Amino acid sequence: MISSVKHSSAAFGVSDLLRSNSRSPRPQFAILSSISDRKNPSLSLSSRKSLHLSTPEGFGLRSRDGFFRCKAYEAEKSDNAEISLPEAKPSAAAQKVKIGIYFATWWALNVVFNIYNKKVLNAFPYPWLTSTLSLATGSLMMIISWATRIAETPKTDFDFWKALAPVAVAHTIGHVAATVSMSKVAVSFTHIIKSGEPAFSVLVSRFLLGETFPVPVYLSLLPIIGGCALAAVTELNFNMIGFMGAMISNLAFVFRNIFSKKGMKGKSVNGMNYYACLSILSLLILTPFAIAIEGPKMWAAGWEAALSQIGPHFIWWVAAQSVFYHLYNQVSYMSLDEISPLTFSIGNTMKRISVIVSSIIIFHTPVQPINALGAAIAIFGTFLYSQAKQ
Repeated sequence: MISSVKHSSAAFGVSDLLRSNSRSPRPQFAILSSISDRKNPSLSLSSRKSLHLSTPEGFGLRSRDGFFRCKAYEAEKSDNAEISLPEAKPSAAAQKVKIGIYFATWWALNVVFNIYNKKVLNAFPYPWLTSTLSLATGSLMMIISWATRIAETPKTDFDFWKALAPVAVAHTIGHVAATVSMSKVAVSFTHIIKSGEPAFSVLVSRFLLGETFPVPVYLSLLPIIGGCALAAVTELNFNMIGFMGAMISNLAFVFRNIFSKKGMKGKSVNGMNYYACLSILSLLILTPFAIAIEGPKMWAAGWEAALSQIGPHFIWWVAAQSVFYHLYNQVSYMSLDEISPLTFSIGNTMKRISVIVSSIIIFHTPVQPINALGAAIAIFGTFLYSQAKQ
């Protein structure tokens, strides 16, 4: 490789530089290993091009440590050669803080949503419209974010929306079924039954997809199923529609996860935009069914009755439950980009505990000791399931 030294506009050969230094103190050069011998593949210098050395300090000057400082670049390029160093990974403490923030935000938003959602359903028992408003609000928020470039617009194509369609169908069914459940029973009871979702996941994967699991996974289903059954039998305000709504929601969300894993592999859309697209497509699916099942006449009568009973606060309740529904789901999908599925599963279990406890306190839900025991057993079984699948 031909090497030369460049200073100002003049260029000297290495031999000229050495001859000129015989009349002045000879600067010390750090040993430069051959470019071809470097093991770092990130160094983008060609061994067949002239290499120029430049320094702002001038020739014949020493630095404090006695070495001559210089920059290297290829003769046919004007940019300084760069060596890309691996990015420093965040410390374990910083990562734990980040995960903690995700979980705290996720749980807080979910608790607030469930409280306002139940208030709305108590005064306005139309779960199909309530579900539609939740999806419509989230979709509008994201469309505005894309239009104003607050959020990056996702790059999608027909194949993306085709793969997303079955996910959206399952998401729509699960969302409506859960809302129907909470319109009929206490929030705490709905979430106790929904803690049995891992049991549905294992059974569907085993008998429909042919997947097998370790024995501890199957054993962890026993406390989940037993705890949910005990809580259902001892529920003071048991309602079959509410119970079946929670069960259907579990089944629908299991299929949503299956469709998402199978159809969305390789789709380069982040968690926030993925859920936004899911909300938009689910809104298009749900709206005609909501109109057919409940309809504008029922909505108008119910809305007027709710306003006369609650007052202007009712409008705030509707807006709050719609906004917080989108936000808590958005944060949960964003967290999947940062944490492992196991950590997410544990966080989901703890989320249900926070929702159950807070709803019992706020709505003064009567709970028998045996009912609380069933809920505790079911939630503990969910935790065991997440550990067994590790």
